[in-house]
Amino acid sequence: MDNNVYIKKSAKIFDAIVVGSGITGGWAAKELTEKGLKVLMVERGRPVEHRKDYVGEGVPTWKLPFRNAMNYQLVEDQYFIQRQCYAFGDTSKNFFMNDRDYPYSTPEGKPFSWIRGNQLGGKSLLWARQSYRLSDYDFTANLKDGHGVDWPIRYKDLEPWYSYVERHAGISGSKENIPVLPDSEFLPPFEFNTVELAIKKKIEATFPDRKMIMGRCAHLTQPAPHHLEQGRLQCQARSECHKGCSFGANFTTQSSTLPAALKTNNLSIATNAIVHSVIYDPKTNRAKGVNVIDSETMETTEYFGKMVFLCASTLATTQIMLNSKSERFPNGIANSSGVLGHYLMDHLYGSGASGRIEGFEEDYYSGRRPTGPYIPNFRNVTEKHPDFLRGYSLSGGASREGWGSFAYKDGLGADFKKRIQQGGSWYFSLQGSGEMLPRYDNQVSLHPTLKDKWGMPQLHIEASFTENDYKMNEDIANTAAEILEAVGAKDIRKHVIRRNEDRPFGLSIHEMGTARMGRDPKTSVLNGNNQTHDIPNLFVTDGACMTSNAWQNPSLTYMAITARACDFAVKQMKLGKI
Repeated sequence: MDNNVYIKKSAKIFDAIVVGSGITGGWAAKELTEKGLKVLMVERGRPVEHRKDYVGEGVPTWKLPFRNAMNYQLVEDQYFIQRQCYAFGDTSKNFFMNDRDYPYSTPEGKPFSWIRGNQLGGKSLLWARQSYRLSDYDFTANLKDGHGVDWPIRYKDLEPWYSYVERHAGISGSKENIPVLPDSEFLPPFEFNTVELAIKKKIEATFPDRKMIMGRCAHLTQPAPHHLEQGRLQCQARSECHKGCSFGANFTTQSSTLPAALKTNNLSIATNAIVHSVIYDPKTNRAKGVNVIDSETMETTEYFGKMVFLCASTLATTQIMLNSKSERFPNGIANSSGVLGHYLMDHLYGSGASGRIEGFEEDYYSGRRPTGPYIPNFRNVTEKHPDFLRGYSLSGGASREGWGSFAYKDGLGADFKKRIQQGGSWYFSLQGSGEMLPRYDNQVSLHPTLKDKWGMPQLHIEASFTENDYKMNEDIANTAAEILEAVGAKDIRKHVIRRNEDRPFGLSIHEMGTARMGRDPKTSVLNGNNQTHDIPNLFVTDGACMTSNAWQNPSLTYMAITARACDFAVKQMKLGKI
């Protein structure tokens, strides 16, 4: 990357400032620069260059000094929260936030695990890449059952933008014509293995309302010409995505949106730049720019722009907004409604079941596929469940025990070595992803006294699961076990999340909802174009904008919403309304 792109100070008034460089920040930068705007991207973490800065990529686990295990003292000192993430390890630790430097507080008995990226590219370098559209079932759920406010948009509003971002990002999957899960613009799907194909046939024959499809993910199974032009190549099925992918086969800021933005010569980037607050001009009722702290020198500076896009991640964006106080907005910028920081949501993960599948001793599979079988939601679609509202998906897959399983088995010598070289039993598992109802009491606020090392007020996060969540978790586990029993699995084991401590709130890494969209300025922060009701040139397009969280992985929706908001903002700017 051209070093001239990076800046430390500038008196220039940019057309737009984008705060954050993850999935939404990357998309905002791409869209705004391609429309001719001069854009500054502000990122609190360090620069990460595609290919150059991917530590440990391609190195087998057994060649790593400690088999990808971490220094215990380092983890205890710096990564005591981040270590809970599935993607955390010695080769990926540099993509995670240092917990010691970025503290937050929670009430006793209400743990919250805030998993964060801390570099150019943000969590786009760490996400699981599952990519699903929301449907009108999701955009109308709040209106129908009365929990939360009505979305100000419907599926038809977002449909063309889903297609737009999917073509650029590259989404693998199959057309299935499932009403609750609209089809995308697909590259070819990954393949089921032999056991999964047999299980798929049994499930769909036994349960007509449950269809097992291959999980849709942002991986290039068959790159299109425009993907090759981006410098991206076919997925190698290494399952090393979280180390960084030099092939660019999975969608990240570095592989896809950032190169597009840089190509325009309209992008500047400020890294190691912690946004303290948004600068507000009461005379014009506009956001003028952002106050920034240099994370290395502690020096403060200001950047100015004609509009501001907050894409810092749900909680970081909310922290910035709450900290942006003025006479008009004493409780945070664009917070005349008082709902900023409230209605925090996350998905319900962790409940499910697994079982042993007999037979198929002669069958195996090649590669490490980055996705697996997926059963879209079937709860509360045509019939109301008596115990809980909303629904869930199930995901998992079939695999054979490999050499790693022998770490926990007895054995010694030549016979043990021979056994390690043989495939073990087949297992099939299903885990739920459940929707959470928006609740005012699940909230974040600024701690009245505690600050971080840069003087930023710490976030205080107070969130917990409800009876609706626990009942859904029970049903997820029971349903997964029911399916496993129907396909003939043995030794079935259920796992149910029954307490806050079993799997902390936030650990699904799908936190969202704290600056929600809505139709009424009195009950929401943003309108249907992700524009704050109070300030016309201030936009929020990351997870904070979500009005409900549905049951699907949200990142694809963030992409579409961001592209749509950028299109609106530029049109408004040309009309002189921003």
